Amino acid sequence: MCAHRIDRPADLDLVRDSYDRVADNYAHMVTTTGAGDIRSHPWLKASVDAFADSVKDSGPILDVGCGPGTVTAYLAERGLDVTGVDLSSRMIENARRLYPRCRFSVGSATELDLEDASLAGVLGWWSLFNLPREVLPQVLASFARALKPGGFFLTATHVGDEDVTRTEAYGGVPVRWTTHKWLPEQFLTVIEQAGLRPVAELRLLDERSGTGLVVMAERPA
Repeated sequence: MCAHRIDRPADLDLVRDSYDRVADNYAHMVTTTGAGDIRSHPWLKASVDAFADSVKDSGPILDVGCGPGTVTAYLAERGLDVTGVDLSSRMIENARRLYPRCRFSVGSATELDLEDASLAGVLGWWSLFNLPREVLPQVLASFARALKPGGFFLTATHVGDEDVTRTEAYGGVPVRWTTHKWLPEQFLTVIEQAGLRPVAELRLLDERSGTGLVVMAERPA
């Protein structure tokens, strides 16, 4: 088991409770509007497809912060041995309801206790931006250790020069979380310092949701 302790975010309980409150609205939005579904976003789908092609038949895949399981289910359809995990138990209830044939569990990215070199791939798909700046590098290092040599990590996140605190989301539900935004170059550096080698990046420009960054990185063989 992993012997490397990761600091517990001070706001973890607030973030968990917030996502529990919005889980039903978010799942409804994804299933009825396609928002949040990679099939509705060609560039995002292409990124996930590249990840799937790179890790297929190589071993287990972990989707960290899977929400209602949309991407987990897509990867399972692609034939991957994938498990979704999320901090919010209500998100996982929705995931199990929507995709009963997929595997899901409740857990924080900071408390996964992953075995070294046990995974072919790790996905952090728009799910790591709530981690404080001092905690994210620790989590990324745990992913790097958990990957087999030659394994891949795919992540997507919001980037910018100012953090954003949310007080309501998805239909006006009261929430309390911070979106920690890194500059793209800083984010890539943090990934490298964690022991991963970035191999591809995609920058997404959206006037409504702001700039996003997709990065695929490899644990060196």
